[in-house]
Amino acid sequence: MKYHIWTEGCQMNVADSRRVGSALERLGYASTDAAEAADVIVLNTCVVRQSAEDKAYGRLNSLRPLKQAKPALVVNLMGCLVGVRGNEKLRQRFPYVDVFSPPSDPGPLVAYLTQGEARRHEQDAASDRFALMDGDLPLPERERRRLVAAHIPVVYGCSHACTFCIIPYRRGVEHSRPLGAVVAEARSLAAQGVKEVTLLGQIVDRYGLDLADGPTLAALLETLHEVDGLERIRFLTSHPNYFGEDLMDAVAALPRVMPHIEVPIQAGDDDVLANMKRGYTSDDYRRLVEKIRQRVPGCSIATDIIVGFPGETGAQFMKTHDLLADLKLDVAHLARYSTRPGTVAERRMTDDVPEEEKMRRFRLLEDLQEGIAAGINARYLGQEVEVLFEEKVKDRWRGRTPTNKLVFVESDRDLRGRLEQVTVTWSGPWSMQGRMPDAA
Repeated sequence: MKYHIWTEGCQMNVADSRRVGSALERLGYASTDAAEAADVIVLNTCVVRQSAEDKAYGRLNSLRPLKQAKPALVVNLMGCLVGVRGNEKLRQRFPYVDVFSPPSDPGPLVAYLTQGEARRHEQDAASDRFALMDGDLPLPERERRRLVAAHIPVVYGCSHACTFCIIPYRRGVEHSRPLGAVVAEARSLAAQGVKEVTLLGQIVDRYGLDLADGPTLAALLETLHEVDGLERIRFLTSHPNYFGEDLMDAVAALPRVMPHIEVPIQAGDDDVLANMKRGYTSDDYRRLVEKIRQRVPGCSIATDIIVGFPGETGAQFMKTHDLLADLKLDVAHLARYSTRPGTVAERRMTDDVPEEEKMRRFRLLEDLQEGIAAGINARYLGQEVEVLFEEKVKDRWRGRTPTNKLVFVESDRDLRGRLEQVTVTWSGPWSMQGRMPDAA
């Protein structure tokens, strides 16, 4: 018996798919890259943007003839397209889908394949509605002793409800995993050869706030820092309102916690930020960046920006442009605003920025950030940096620095999972190249 998983979207979906693969292999299934050879196909979907949703529908439609040719094939639709409340319209539109699974929940598929009760895992919902996520995570066979960096979800859902965001409607309210489950999963991954873990949450800084006497994210980092075998710890995504000084101090004080922060601004104009319901001003964000840089010298900072939000004028956009030019952040993840059904922005605002103008603004920021990143990375030329190598891509080994810079080197040695000192010989905006000491 074989399974095939198609994953679209964020790192949380990648982690969810890994857990599904682990669950299927416990049932005796083996992974295959060919959907046509699979007995079970899982589509793990994203709907943060319209393009991602369109991809999911396209993939679903492509499976219809395969299901008709193989009636015994089990098709599982999972993730944000389904949502935590289910979607009856999807059932009617795609009757050949056998199982509909909410985000982060392999339970319905496991129950279907084992002929158990469809929602048996909900019996312990009061204590932890993700009862299958107890921390015991044998990696899928193809990743065992090969996976170097893995993601660990620590906060599911979101209760902040920015006006543009569909996540609260599809992933539900904020729900932190118990510290013990997170630590157990980290230990399990480390025992299987994983060297780096990234803690995930829509607002990861809010970890533990929904738990009675729950630990903070800083306390969780301190605990994970003692896990044998882990070399590096990261976390994302942060929110300007909740990124506190205790977290800055933890990053500064704990050697295994990497000095790389992902904290989105989304827009540089205060009126646009208010319409987004972000809860801070552009000056608040500037002060936060300044404080991070003071507390964690040499830290790299990444941000997210949405262009073309409803009502955004050209002058308001230029405030975003100027803020990015002033702060000179290491990475800017850019997106054009896309209306998401059910959100406040969709219900109460008009998507009035033409697509051509959205693209023009996107390109302006893209060009600006390319120059900023090239300048930052050029400072590494001739410097020796520590790199954790993850995999070999064609003829070069691929790894990352503590500040999350991508580095490629040529070496005949097996570098997978190794921390090595590398001298940077070339730098560009998106990656760098280096030389190993033994290649001098």
